[in-house]
Amino acid sequence: MTGSTTENGDDVLLTVDDGVATVTINRPHVLNAVDGPTTARLNGIWEQLERDDGIRAVVVTGAGPKAFCTGADMTATAVDRTGLEYWAELDANGFGGLSLRTTLDVPVIAKVNGYALGGGMEIVLGADIVVAADSARFGLTEPRVGRLALDGGIHQLVRRVPYTQAMGLLLTGRKADAAEMQAMGLVNEVVPAEELDAAVDRWLDQIRACAPTSLRAVKQMVTRTAHLTAAEARGLRLPALMDALDSKDSAEGVLAFQEKRAPVWSGA
Repeated sequence: MTGSTTENGDDVLLTVDDGVATVTINRPHVLNAVDGPTTARLNGIWEQLERDDGIRAVVVTGAGPKAFCTGADMTATAVDRTGLEYWAELDANGFGGLSLRTTLDVPVIAKVNGYALGGGMEIVLGADIVVAADSARFGLTEPRVGRLALDGGIHQLVRRVPYTQAMGLLLTGRKADAAEMQAMGLVNEVVPAEELDAAVDRWLDQIRACAPTSLRAVKQMVTRTAHLTAAEARGLRLPALMDALDSKDSAEGVLAFQEKRAPVWSGA
């Protein structure tokens, strides 16, 4: 994809502009809670973006001013499975097709504009960079409705923040504000809501300053080696790593440095 394109679905919007894909969960009437058709649409979008070498970064967010995503749609018309049935049919890629996905080899920014609860919090845990409005609220609130964060939330949170901080959230189901989550280390930047777009754009500018081939390699090296020691991971010949080491971007970066100019990345 090049230039600017927009694909509108009933429940998810996809916009691609200058290599940046923005994926918006568009269900503000249920605080951007996700049902089965929305999950299918999201999975289709992630797979589409994975096939597109022109994508440099992804921003995921929610429509409206109140919610990023409040997890699974719990309205009477949406809940048709018991907890055991849900567990038996878990998506390998996690909630929204993203929380456990390891094949989207570009930076993913969670632009958290409001409530990120339950599965919405799991989507945040599936992102690489988290930028939040100061009004945002986070939590794995499933225990308060007799359910569990089965799409990676429990396991990822306790690995991403100090144990007692994670358990303080997991064992109470409480909501935490953006400043608290930043203090824990889960959120990169907190800004007033009206400055959220500009903050995300600053992060995207920093991403664009880097070679796309290098960033794809970094993403693969992180997501596909978590089970290995650092020494074992270093020796793994991942496809994006091999491509990056033998890329035009690798040569261009060195040449631009020598010529004291900004590099012009080709992504190849």
